[in-house]
Amino acid sequence: MIKATTTSVDDTRALAAGVSALAAPGDLVILAGDLGAGKTAFAQGFAHGLGVDEPVTSPAFILVRTYEGRLPMVHLDVYRLDTMQELVDLGIAELLDEGAVTLIEWGDAVAPGLPADFLEVRLEPGGGPDDRELTIRSVGPAWPPRERALREAVAPWVV
Repeated sequence: MIKATTTSVDDTRALAAGVSALAAPGDLVILAGDLGAGKTAFAQGFAHGLGVDEPVTSPAFILVRTYEGRLPMVHLDVYRLDTMQELVDLGIAELLDEGAVTLIEWGDAVAPGLPADFLEVRLEPGGGPDDRELTIRSVGPAWPPRERALREAVAPWVV
């Protein structure tokens, strides 16, 4: 588990861009935290790090957005889902099999319906208005081999 602190939205985006440099096809990243915690800002930085040129916005109302970069990025927001069946109906299994990196905002709410191999990024408000406390942990076998590189990527923000 890695704990980090950012002091601005740009910091959160920069940290996420560092993490995205380590992304591989098929990776799943779960973004957790309350409303306004910085999940979309993290997704924006992650996308930027993948070379996505277009604006990244929350898919809260359309649920899924796809972006092209070094790797394709699928960005989901499952806040409005009421049941696990809705996740299945979205075609989550197919989305995860496309070789893209998938980021799921509010992903902790649907974790039981996801593969048990992901990177979880939990964002919480910090002391100042734009401060964020991030907890990054890997679940499953995909991320532990990259842990040293992950620690190096987020080192400027580690507390």
